[in-house]
Amino acid sequence: MTLGAAPQADSDLQALLQVKKYREVFALLVPRYRDKVFRLSFSMLRNHAMAEDITQDVFLRVWRALPGFAGQSSLSTWIYAITRNACLSELRKKRPTVSMNGDADEYDAEVAALAAPDPDDSATVSVGQLLDQLPERYRQAVTLFYMEDKSYEQTAESLGLPLGTVKALLHRARKRLIELTRESERTVSA
Repeated sequence: MTLGAAPQADSDLQALLQVKKYREVFALLVPRYRDKVFRLSFSMLRNHAMAEDITQDVFLRVWRALPGFAGQSSLSTWIYAITRNACLSELRKKRPTVSMNGDADEYDAEVAALAAPDPDDSATVSVGQLLDQLPERYRQAVTLFYMEDKSYEQTAESLGLPLGTVKALLHRARKRLIELTRESERTVSA
């Protein structure tokens, strides 16, 4: 499935776009994709407030770009690409910078601990913690395929990768998640 919409509903929205009913399309897009955009943003950024900001920004970008949507991909894939690019831009902005002043940007573990979310024993947090340990490409593939219920083909299209590469990424991600789960079980039982 695409970012959660039925294929027929997506084609209905594209039909509205052809007759330039942008307000109607946008009014249907926001409630349909808001939660999906937020979940994807949160899975990439791991920060609730940033994910909310990016979600708003994505829909602002969608509104501005809607008249130029050419229909070369499905709306959901297009919205996913906008979301992914917005998150990647935000992550680039947040990269730590190295200061030439040794004492100006000291790392403070206490401040970092305060900024970190409180650990929780729920399965969702455990899965999130496991996903955090995966390389970015694996995490994106897993998020799209398992959490956003995209098909292999849709995942490949969204990531701009060949189908075989996506299948290999998912296979390696599953193996790594199994290894990480076993390591964490050994740590807990020790």
